[in-house]
Amino acid sequence: MIQPSIPDKYNPQAIEERWQSEWSKKDIYRTPEPKQGQKCFYALSMFPYPSGTLHMGHVRNYVITDVIARVQRLHGKAVLHPMGWDAFGLPAENAAIDRGVDPGEWTDKNISQMRKQLSRLGLSIDWNKEFATCHSDYYRWTQYLFLELYNSGLAYQKESNVNWDPIDQTVLANEQVDNEGKSWRSGALVEKRKLKQWFLKITDYADELLKDLEKLKDWPEKVIAMQSNWIGKSHGVEIDFKLSNDSSHSITIFTTRPDTLPGAVYLALAPENQELDKFLDKKIMTNINVLRTEVSKLNQKERSSESRSKKGIFSGLYAINPLTEETVEIWYADYVLQEYGTGAVMGVPAHDDRDYSFAVNYELPITVVIEGCNTENVDIKKLPITEEGYLINSNELNGLTSKEAFIQIVEKGKSGQWARKTTQYKLRDWLISRQRYWGCPIPIINCKDCGPVSVKSESLPVLLPKIEKNGANVISSLKNNRNWLKTICPKCGKSAVRESDTMDTFMCSSWYFLRFADANNRDRPFTKKEIDQWLPVDQYVGGIEHAILHLLYARFFTKALRDRNLITTTEPFLKLLTQGMVQGTTYKNPKTGKYIRNEDVHDKNVPIDPITGDKLETIFEKMSKSKFNGVDPSTVVDKYGADTARMFVLFKAPPEKDLEWEDADVEGQYRFLQRIWRLSKTLSKRVDIKGTEFPTKSYKFDKSKLNQAEKEIYIAVHKAILEINDDFKDQLQLNTAISELMKLTKTLIEHIDQAGIDIAVFAIRDLLKLLSPFAPHISEELWYLFGAKNSIHLESWPIHDQEAHKKDDYTLVIQINGKVRGSIVVKNDISKTEIEKTAIESDISKKWMDNKEPKRIIVIPGKLVNIVC
Repeated sequence: MIQPSIPDKYNPQAIEERWQSEWSKKDIYRTPEPKQGQKCFYALSMFPYPSGTLHMGHVRNYVITDVIARVQRLHGKAVLHPMGWDAFGLPAENAAIDRGVDPGEWTDKNISQMRKQLSRLGLSIDWNKEFATCHSDYYRWTQYLFLELYNSGLAYQKESNVNWDPIDQTVLANEQVDNEGKSWRSGALVEKRKLKQWFLKITDYADELLKDLEKLKDWPEKVIAMQSNWIGKSHGVEIDFKLSNDSSHSITIFTTRPDTLPGAVYLALAPENQELDKFLDKKIMTNINVLRTEVSKLNQKERSSESRSKKGIFSGLYAINPLTEETVEIWYADYVLQEYGTGAVMGVPAHDDRDYSFAVNYELPITVVIEGCNTENVDIKKLPITEEGYLINSNELNGLTSKEAFIQIVEKGKSGQWARKTTQYKLRDWLISRQRYWGCPIPIINCKDCGPVSVKSESLPVLLPKIEKNGANVISSLKNNRNWLKTICPKCGKSAVRESDTMDTFMCSSWYFLRFADANNRDRPFTKKEIDQWLPVDQYVGGIEHAILHLLYARFFTKALRDRNLITTTEPFLKLLTQGMVQGTTYKNPKTGKYIRNEDVHDKNVPIDPITGDKLETIFEKMSKSKFNGVDPSTVVDKYGADTARMFVLFKAPPEKDLEWEDADVEGQYRFLQRIWRLSKTLSKRVDIKGTEFPTKSYKFDKSKLNQAEKEIYIAVHKAILEINDDFKDQLQLNTAISELMKLTKTLIEHIDQAGIDIAVFAIRDLLKLLSPFAPHISEELWYLFGAKNSIHLESWPIHDQEAHKKDDYTLVIQINGKVRGSIVVKNDISKTEIEKTAIESDISKKWMDNKEPKRIIVIPGKLVNIVC
């Protein structure tokens, strides 16, 4: 007999690096070529920006995805689980400026460092698929796909009022400006500038992007709602108001409430709206230009706020209300947005909050045309009345409901050719131009004779030039690199200049998931065959902060490339999991608002500000350097091992919830893995590993002859399999899956000494298989120590025995005259007659029947017996 040589002590540092090296050497996580009939599974985490340092948010994201990928492999599927780097963008450029190095060198160094950090976590990543978006062998294909969009009319250039980040000195897409009008990255208040920029026609897909949200059954409701609100579809009516002094010219407004048209007493145009400039008096024009300058410094939220004082200028012009034929003033108002609708609204102060505020401020007339509402108790003296109701002061429309008036006004407008139904979207075309160096060059050549000309595909990639510096701590944008700009027009052969803008980094991340399916293809970005095989992504994992930006752009890109016949996929991501944040213990002075370093707080029970002496708040907040509450993953791995770190981030909270980091809970997971190690050590003394006995031996035992301890073990194993299987269905519950592993381990520790060797080894074998996706190193180590020849990660997932949970007996409820009086345990195969006899003779019945004879006995087998006295 040869016993497994399992050391007494669990030492993760001694085993984890060795197994990581072994897995890498054997390349066991390489994406396989699917066999005939084999199902495929694509597991993907949102790829990281290579900052150089892994944080706990990264750890949680990648470990969640890794567990999913490992389970799917064990279920026999061909799994694609890749990793790459979202490497272009301002952080790298700014870091390079600060350090005086090339952004490419800085980025590659960070990638190398982060790859090592990720490898320490034991992730089952196929590194053969790795790429970085800043490398020319990737951005060559970003340029290629841009030209596909350009040639289909989806990419265009125009002069437009754009969002300008004064700190990062570049434009931003609308989606990159937050609700407070600040840059998503620098935090600067965004300004408006008029520049010639490149856009993608995402609005061409607005309706499809909205409708197809219904197909995404396995996306979080919050993300669906956020995208739906951002697209912002609204059904309404366009109405033409002719100028009173020039009936050949009309102002078109958009409204969702045409029933209030009788109460329209003025028109308001966005200050940026220039369609009436030719009619304006010079003095008024000067004032309007001042207003335009002022609103360029306001963000959308400020301009749309109902509480802010509204500012406007009377144009000196008038229009005709097409329904009432009354004259109304035309104003320019800062609360009207050029980007929404037509850039003009009708002012109905009696029935709109912002119109009311504006009218009161400028003493404009207010006409009430709606009274009452569905709730029948609106005070019409309390303006504005924004609910629907019944029309008044509206001539022949009086008495109609808002809905009835809507229909009649639209019909009248259609016949008079001054109104028509239409649909509007808040979504605007995607601005992709950036005025910085470190990005993907736009493959367009500007020729004086030919205009914009696309670079030929065989001439791609258009490479970034070597850095030229204008002075200390500055990297020139491409427009300052004259040598790089000079080129030849591909169409006419004359001198021309390259496009100097680079692309928004979200261009690179809007198709990267497609490249992973065919990452080593040197001739095309991907083939339709590989995309059809792997896409859509089965499970996508990332942060909720990407709900609009990345996820919306990726959906648009997928649909646009489908229409170019490059792919057949309509939606890129089948299931989406937005993992919660990792929060750390944070000490904050409530008086000053300052955060205090953890090491400066000497008494954690009564935390005091070491400088002011103020009592500190102890709270959990998202880990960040500025709050001094971060935990370096490498310190946790060094102390406890990667398996413990993995188990903690998976067990502490459900994947979609925020996780509160506490050292005591990390210790708890370390102790749990130690218990599994000691359990294995105990069992190893009874196991013969001679030959290939473990785990390939078929451990058979007669279930009918199991002793009580063995029954408990058998039931516990299959209950764990059942429950963990359920935890991977529909809503992922990795924390409860680990709870089941703990329950199973506890049962084995309690009963394994009373169990025969066959069932004991069967139990430890399935425990290690169930544990392996969560803690891959300790599982692999014990697997081999028990004598296995092949990796546990290439094994099969345990099969659940449905019969395992069936007991020989059940609990029978006893009722006397319909009231529950107790219960007894009876055999499964007991007959109806025996149930009656046993129930009558039970102590419960004797007590409550009080020597009375039963009139009737009602038996529901498997559940209850009711004795009627």
